[in-house]
This record gives sequence, C-alpha cells and structure tokens, in this order.
Amino acid sequence: MDDIYAILPPPVLCAASRLPLKAAAKGGCCCSSLWQGDYSCSFTYSAQGGTNEQWQMTVGVSEDSALFSCSIWRPQGKSYLFFTQFKAEVKGAKIEYAMAYSQAAAGALNDIPLKQEEFGITETAVSHTEGKFRFELSKLMIVAKTPRDEL
Repeated sequence: MDDIYAILPPPVLCAASRLPLKAAAKGGCCCSSLWQGDYSCSFTYSAQGGTNEQWQMTVGVSEDSALFSCSIWRPQGKSYLFFTQFKAEVKGAKIEYAMAYSQAAAGALNDIPLKQEEFGITETAVSHTEGKFRFELSKLMIVAKTPRDEL
C-alpha cells in the first residue's frame, strides 16, 4: 500500500496546523493535537537538535464519515532532528493502516519507510520501538476506522 491516498477519499472536513518542531531540552517531550469533530490526533515526541523545523499536521474525515486520517510530516522531506521517541495517537477511531517514514517525498526525494521493527501499531497509536528505532522520522500517516451505527 504505497499510496495511502488511493484508499482514502479526499476529506470533506479537514483541519491543518504548522508545527515548529524543536528539540526538547534534556529529553523532555513536546506534543501537538488536532481535532476534527469527534476524532483527534496527537503527536508526542522527544528529539535532539535545534533546527526549528517547520512540520505540518492534518486531520480529516472521509465524505461517508467511515475513515479518519492523520498525517504529520516535514514538507521539505528530510528531518535533521534526532528523535529519541515518538507517538501519534488517535481518539474516537481505531487504526486500520499506519506507516512511519525516515524521509518524506519532496521535490526529487521519495518516501522512505522505516523498517517494520522500528515502530509498533496498536488500535489507537503508532510509536517507536525501544532499542530498534534508528532516530530518524520525517513523516507519519494514519488511517483509522470510525465507529458507525449499523441500521
């Protein structure tokens, strides 16, 4: 599933935010959250380096309200932060698909996914795997199923 947008219809409702990701002092954590109706996505991380990178975070709900998406990425493609940990968490929906990347597509750059052992996926979160994660992160994508009342 290289192109997640192929399975996710364009969101009718979408919220966006620019995140100035900064290195956290002495291993502290930083967090950003976005809400779209009953659903939310939060990104918590700890990183070293001081590049003051600009990142983007978007959330959206599909037209039929069946899917909730959350994307967090560095538009310039490659992050120069040294991530020691990360976690993206959704509320109100269950993760169907998620992928983390060491490099995001930008210009001549292509997406480079993390190795599967570098991160873990639960029903509600995507996070680094202690001892396996290689400290590089440039993009996270999550598609989650929303609860739907069956008639």
